[in-house]
Amino acid sequence: MQTPQVTKLKSGSLYEDKLSYSRAVVVDNWILVANTAGRNYRTREISNDAAEQTRQCFANIEGALKAVDASLADVVRTRVSVPYLEHKDAIMAVVAEKFRGVDPASTITATPLAGPEYLVEIEITAYRGAGTAKATNLRVSL
Repeated sequence: MQTPQVTKLKSGSLYEDKLSYSRAVVVDNWILVANTAGRNYRTREISNDAAEQTRQCFANIEGALKAVDASLADVVRTRVSVPYLEHKDAIMAVVAEKFRGVDPASTITATPLAGPEYLVEIEITAYRGAGTAKATNLRVSL
């Protein structure tokens, strides 16, 4: 069996070193991006607006994907965590905008996050090259 190629990416979040995790781990073409908050890792600032936090989540995720030669087009799975249901529509509008035409499998969960300032966290799984692969779209009714 061939040994997999593994890359571990740090993004500058203080918690990555403190809590011993990577922003993303790449195993061959699979890319697993950790739960990502809407904090700007350079300035440490975080907006109190749910949509703006969501856009920052995507900036953080897109930066990680770009660093490993991938993009949002390669995303095959998302998990969105929202602590306050009143923010769900604003958050999911940004998510829908970012993934229009990509259509990954997606889960949204209402759950507490690490602190009250966090209005959304997003985790993704991507497969490098999935965005350029020919996809078959099926519709089923059960």
